[in-house]
Amino acid sequence: MLKDTLEQGQRMTDAALDRLIPSETTHPVSIHRAMRHSVFAGGKRLRPVLCIEAGRMIAGSMPDGIEELGAALEMLHTYSLIHDDLPALDNDDLRRGRPTCHKAFGEAIAILAGDALQTQAYEVLARLQCPAEARVKIVEEIARGTGTVDGMIGGQVVDLEAEHTRPTPEMLEYIHRSKTAALITASLVSGGIYAGAKNKEVENLRAFGLAIGLAFQIVDDVLDVTQTSEQLGKTAGKDTASEKATYPALFGIEASLSKADSLVSDGFHELESFSERAEPLKELARYLVERKK
Repeated sequence: MLKDTLEQGQRMTDAALDRLIPSETTHPVSIHRAMRHSVFAGGKRLRPVLCIEAGRMIAGSMPDGIEELGAALEMLHTYSLIHDDLPALDNDDLRRGRPTCHKAFGEAIAILAGDALQTQAYEVLARLQCPAEARVKIVEEIARGTGTVDGMIGGQVVDLEAEHTRPTPEMLEYIHRSKTAALITASLVSGGIYAGAKNKEVENLRAFGLAIGLAFQIVDDVLDVTQTSEQLGKTAGKDTASEKATYPALFGIEASLSKADSLVSDGFHELESFSERAEPLKELARYLVERKK
C-alpha cells in the first residue's frame, strides 16, 4: 500500500511539474534548464505526497487538481535546496545524486533558479482549483511555513548562527521545527484546506505535521552520520564537518532514533478521529523514520 501511495503521488506530482515549469527550450533557456535540473533530479516528493494524502483523507477520495498544490510545494522545497547548497550556506557539490545547481550552472543562475521556482510556486497557488477563501488560506499557510518567524528561512538562519557552538536542546528543536517541520506541516495543512477541512481537522493535521516533521529531520541527521554519500545521494558527513547543531551530536544516535519513534506515536494520536482513512498518512510517517536515505 505504501509503495502504491508513494508511486501514485510521485507520478501525479511529476506530471504537474512537467506541465507547470517552462520547458528547457523556452527563452531564456538557461534559467529553465537550471530549474528543471534540480526539480527533476529524482526527489522523493514527500511533501506533495503528504499534501495529496491529507487531502484524500479529508475528502474521502482524491480531490481534483490537488497535484498542482503538491507541485507548488515541491517547487518551494527545491528552491530551498538550491539555495542551501550555495557556497554562502552549506557549500555542497552533490544533491539527489547529481551535481548541485550552482555546480552545473554557476552561482548566479542557481540563485535565480531558486528565486524563479519560488515565484512560479505562488503563481500556481494563485490558480488552484478550490474556493477563493481556501486559496488565500493556503497561500498564507505556505508563506508562513517558509518564512522567518517559526518558518523555514528563520530555521535556516538560526542553524547557520548555531554552527561551531554547543546548542541547547531548545535551540536544536527550534531549528528543526522551523527549518524542516514547518514546510512539512504546511504541506499537510494546505492539502487539508484544499479538500475542505474543518478547523478541528486542520489543527489535527498541524499537530501531526509538527511531530512527524521533527522526526523526519532527526532521522535525516542520523543518516548523515551513518550512511555514505552514494546511499544518500548527497554529501555524507557534512553536518559533522560543519559542526552543525544536530540531534546525534547532542544526544547520540540511539536516543535520537528513540525520540523520532516517540514523535511518530504522538502524531498518530492526532489522527485517531479519522480511523482507517488515516492509514496512508500513518504509513508515510512510519516510512519517514524507517528510511535509509
